[in-house]
Amino acid sequence: MHIFGKIIVVTGAAQGIGRGLCERFAHDGAARVIAADLQAEGAHETALAVGGAGYACDVSKPEAVADLVERVEREHGPIDLFCSNAGVLDVDPDFDNAASASDAAWARSWGVNVMAHVYAARALLPRMIARRQGYFLNTVSAAGLLTQIGSGPYSTTKHAAIGFAEHLAITHRDHGIKVSVLCPQGVQTPMIEGAGELQPALRDGVLTTAQVAQVVVEGLAAERFLILPHAMVGDYIQKKTADYDRWLGGLAKMRRALKAH
Repeated sequence: MHIFGKIIVVTGAAQGIGRGLCERFAHDGAARVIAADLQAEGAHETALAVGGAGYACDVSKPEAVADLVERVEREHGPIDLFCSNAGVLDVDPDFDNAASASDAAWARSWGVNVMAHVYAARALLPRMIARRQGYFLNTVSAAGLLTQIGSGPYSTTKHAAIGFAEHLAITHRDHGIKVSVLCPQGVQTPMIEGAGELQPALRDGVLTTAQVAQVVVEGLAAERFLILPHAMVGDYIQKKTADYDRWLGGLAKMRRALKAH
């Protein structure tokens, strides 16, 4: 998919990767960029900056996502690309207890990091199937392919997000619908700034949101399922699957070093 002339929705668009995607899509000639975010003011600020439209949307609520899709298609036209980008990171309050995150943290992570992708697909699939075309870009994380030391909810829900995206891509390939997952490591966003001791993702370099957006447009043009701004993640996946026990041992060693630091 090439961006020029497309109607694109980006959730989590008030800041970070979402805003970076909106800026790049507008630069590349999208017909309309729709910025959606839980924070309405932030969504409208991004929309104003890129000449698009802003909407408030709580992506963890199915009715809110369905309403967003309905309003956008009614007011702007058929959605070509839906970027389900919003995400949250809840850390384990006890670094030495993998199950220490609260039920509320697990529920919030599940709602935003997994079910938001499901709700977007649920709202858009009937429309895209009827048109025999459409594209989903789901922002996940390298943590969905590897892991996230210090956060059970983040690591688990990001793995689940990969699983749903695979299911979506397989089920709807013959309907002309494409799917990509964006899986970066460290990016200059408020999420990284608030990550505290979760520093392993920063060891391979921190990218700007503009750098991530560049890799995204290249990945969309090639219609690749895995979009990896940090290319070394592909090597890490191969090492993980080649010797799972060794990989687990290496991450345990990294965790010990992190704790000692």
